[in-house]
Amino acid sequence: MKNGVQQLEGRHFLTLNDYTPDQVHTLIDHSLKFKLGKLTAQFHDRYAVNLFFEDSTRTHKSFEMAERKSGMQVLDFSPETSSIKKGESLYDTVKTFEAIGVDLVVIRHGQEAFYEELIHTPGLNCSIVNGGDGAGQHPSQSLLDLMTIYEEFKTFQNLKIAIAGDIRHSRVAKSNAQILKKLGAEIYFTGPEEWMDASLQTYGTHVEMDALIDKVDVLMLLRVQHERHSNLEQVFSKEDYLKKYGLTVERERRMNEKSIIMHPAPVNRGVEIATELVECQRSRIFKQMENGVYARMAIIDSLLNEH
Repeated sequence: MKNGVQQLEGRHFLTLNDYTPDQVHTLIDHSLKFKLGKLTAQFHDRYAVNLFFEDSTRTHKSFEMAERKSGMQVLDFSPETSSIKKGESLYDTVKTFEAIGVDLVVIRHGQEAFYEELIHTPGLNCSIVNGGDGAGQHPSQSLLDLMTIYEEFKTFQNLKIAIAGDIRHSRVAKSNAQILKKLGAEIYFTGPEEWMDASLQTYGTHVEMDALIDKVDVLMLLRVQHERHSNLEQVFSKEDYLKKYGLTVERERRMNEKSIIMHPAPVNRGVEIATELVECQRSRIFKQMENGVYARMAIIDSLLNEH
């Protein structure tokens, strides 16, 4: 990196819980400087590969764009045509890429904390980035969300932030609740009672949507994670879910003048949010996607400058 900005410690990026508030603010600052062109990264002699074992558009391609904007060479990978199909372990796959010269491996995997075996195995020297582990953590999404919130409010202290929807199955909910609480925000959860997560009660309280919609600074909507639901869980129609738990036009009109709408996407239009609100004036959904590239550039820079 140019300009000699202080670097963070650590070879891997796994969860924001590993970082102090000051370190998180440093990452946010780096992200914003990349966006403004005040920082540049030119890792022309470094190689990256993105191992995505779950479907992804934004995270996968945002990392790829960040890698290319950072000057990296990016190798292709598809689980369907890899030796994973022949029984190769995740560790051996990662070790293979390291052996042929890869410096950075971004992984999304359905297993929570998949990275534990990798980082505790002696001899693995490449950097591992958690691109989402099951219903566990999604630290790069959290960083881009923090960047978006900070860009708007210039602080986290005492902001009222509601995380709405499928809390129990969402890695975004867990990551954001934990780090936002650490940074001084007031956290609220809203959505179907059966989709709440008891383990997150220390970070915030459950409140009905209509009781908090006119009080929050940030409404963070979540996608209903159908792929993580059991057959025994309650099923809502699109219309019923939007009416009971989603952001309708009527609810949006009750929001504070300066409050914003966020969503990690993909968005189920007409389910979590009325279609006409996805790109309304207070929506920052596509701004989040834009910021994701710069947040991931900051992650890459913090890791590769350690080597």
